[in-house]
Amino acid sequence: MVEIIGVLIVACGVLLVYDARPITKKIFSFGDQNEGVKGLKIVGFMLSVIGGLMILI
Repeated sequence: MVEIIGVLIVACGVLLVYDARPITKKIFSFGDQNEGVKGLKIVGFMLSVIGGLMILI
């Protein structure tokens, strides 16, 4: 069960990293979108690492 949750977390993290710019354009409406993209990519990377650790442990 923990592995399935880990796979879902990794998938969400990869989706955030891959689609950061379109997600930022839809959700946020501030001038500097590069900061939002950078933040989403960092969050996506961290989710991927956490999900990967859940799969391994």
